[in-house]
Amino acid sequence: MPLHIELLAVGELDQPALRRAADEYARRLGRYARVSQRRVPGEPLPSRLTPAEVSRVLEVEAQRLLNALAPGAYVVALDRRGRTLSSEDVAEWLNQRMVGGDSRLVFVIGGPLGLAQAVLDRARERWSLSHLTFPHQMVPVILLEQLYRAFRILRGEPYHY
Repeated sequence: MPLHIELLAVGELDQPALRRAADEYARRLGRYARVSQRRVPGEPLPSRLTPAEVSRVLEVEAQRLLNALAPGAYVVALDRRGRTLSSEDVAEWLNQRMVGGDSRLVFVIGGPLGLAQAVLDRARERWSLSHLTFPHQMVPVILLEQLYRAFRILRGEPYHY
């Protein structure tokens, strides 16, 4: 069974340049795996964001994400408190997943407020893309590019190292 990589994210990728970049890396990545990008609606943020409202928004988005997850998928949550990996680490990780028989990898990307604990608990792993903070709309592009780079590394194909 071929490897299926899915990005499951909160909210639409509404910036055209970022959408084009994500689609381009997904297209390139398609040489190595089946790739899909799915989105669940983001909850509108109230003008006054109290701690109670933050919790409510995260819980609503968590239910949408959890309902969209396929049973048996190997889930990786993108979280600022997750572990950071080098490009070579990602390549080795992908190799381990493929050798280990994991055929469906789902990377979960939260909205502007991040991910609720329930989603983090469902994930097998938590990754941080950097100690820097990125706009959540950039995360799909960065993640898809790194996955593409990892496959190039695994195949010994030239790419910017």
